[in-house]
Amino acid sequence: MNPFRSLREYEVFIYTLRQQFASLLYSTLIVTQRGPQYAELTGDIVLPAGYRLVVYERLTWDAGPLVIEGYGYEVWRGSEKLYWYDSQPHPVDPTLAGIDPHHKHVPPDIKHHRIPAPGLSFTSPNLPFLIHEIETTPVAD
Repeated sequence: MNPFRSLREYEVFIYTLRQQFASLLYSTLIVTQRGPQYAELTGDIVLPAGYRLVVYERLTWDAGPLVIEGYGYEVWRGSEKLYWYDSQPHPVDPTLAGIDPHHKHVPPDIKHHRIPAPGLSFTSPNLPFLIHEIETTPVAD
């Protein structure tokens, strides 16, 4: 079920992330309305141990509740991109059957190695899942 009936409700969620997640060091996330029923969420979330989540979401609400129409999330540690998620469909990739377009790009061939990402959605916020994933990642030296 989509918890956001309006862009305003999503903005409140975004701008109170630090109250919801004590591990967030800071956030540069900003929601920018681009049209009467279209907005973008862009920016970074910085977490301990040098982790940074780069966020892009394309948001619409023309058919009722707010939906994430498209997204891209990159996870970095220092200057190293660890993995990313995007909503680009890959219908010919049999490993993504049943979950396409939600997928994660992971090493060793990060551009072409995709795995299903069942924790992501177009109708629920993805940031809690992503933040929790980073928070529970073991830090390797």
